[in-house]
Amino acid sequence: MLKKIFKPKPKYVKFDDQYTTLSAEESALIDVISADIRKEVQSSKGKNKLDYHGRAVHTKGYCALKARFEVLDNLPAEYAQGLYAKPSTHDAVIRFSNAAATVAPDRRLGLAIGLAFKVFDVDGLKLTPDEPNATTMDFALVNAPVFFTSQLKDYAYLSKLAFAFNGYLANGLAGKAKFGFDWLTQYGKEIPQFESFKTLNAFRKLAMVKPKNPWLYEYFSMGAVRHGDYMGKIRVTLTSESIAKINHPDINLLSEDETIRKALITEISEHDLELEVQIQLCRNLKKQPIEDLTQEWKEKEAPFVTVARLTVIRQDVPEDGNFDAMEHLSFTPFRCLEKNRPIGRIQQSRLQAYQASSIERHKGNALKRDEPSSLKQVFDK
Repeated sequence: MLKKIFKPKPKYVKFDDQYTTLSAEESALIDVISADIRKEVQSSKGKNKLDYHGRAVHTKGYCALKARFEVLDNLPAEYAQGLYAKPSTHDAVIRFSNAAATVAPDRRLGLAIGLAFKVFDVDGLKLTPDEPNATTMDFALVNAPVFFTSQLKDYAYLSKLAFAFNGYLANGLAGKAKFGFDWLTQYGKEIPQFESFKTLNAFRKLAMVKPKNPWLYEYFSMGAVRHGDYMGKIRVTLTSESIAKINHPDINLLSEDETIRKALITEISEHDLELEVQIQLCRNLKKQPIEDLTQEWKEKEAPFVTVARLTVIRQDVPEDGNFDAMEHLSFTPFRCLEKNRPIGRIQQSRLQAYQASSIERHKGNALKRDEPSSLKQVFDK
């Protein structure tokens, strides 16, 4: 009884800068990954029969939406860190996308959905080396709490397989079997190891998301982030009040080619929606590992705490989802404050990878790569 009354204050694992450093070998692997991403961007135009060069992944954008980001007041000291140190209100822009490296009808792409958003008027230097004075801060999330690998040495070839996934699917069951074989054996070069089955199972979770209105998914950071003095993960999810507002909870991918974009746009044309931005602080490195992205951090062992609100006001969106606005935008989780940076080896690869994709895409499209400083700049181009 006394234990329940005098419940001890939780202890959180302190940030360790070992999670921001890489060996020379790991840096070389990131060069390989980034080169593959540049090739993917270069081929995206012809591969997808587009009249522009798309992103290496999250190639199909659904819509860009205006939003407001509000850091809450009176947060516990452990959560009032970095961006969340004091209450503030900012304009924001959201981009919903499909995580695949392909543009195709929704029924052919799977339901790994990305939610990226950009917060304006954030003071402080950012970690993007070519844009340290940017006044924006980016978040890049996906509707699954795990990633398909934890090792850079595997990421170099697994990312190629992930890029090609939809090509395998086009061949039905035989294609799926071939995909599994190539994944487990490195295209027939290796005997399957335990780690291979573990990563394939994680990829399966990403690829087998069940269909529902994309507003109703929970969206997670791909890995851990520094949270000031501590380390954690991010989740964004609709408030219970907003869940109750959803008028069209179910989707039918076979009903038309653009089911997901229509669901997103229809819902936000009918009412405002509010999402909670939450932090899950690491309490135990064995139960909440920083480097193992295939392992989910269980909420019962490390609860999520709401630190901010992302409000998407009711708005009329054209059928193309504000296509020009969302395609011109670039997102990188390293456009952030040092106290809120991504951490872990796989995460570190994203700095160069996102930058490579954005530079190559803008170069191929003969567009100036220019980070916006306001919502007006995004939507009034």
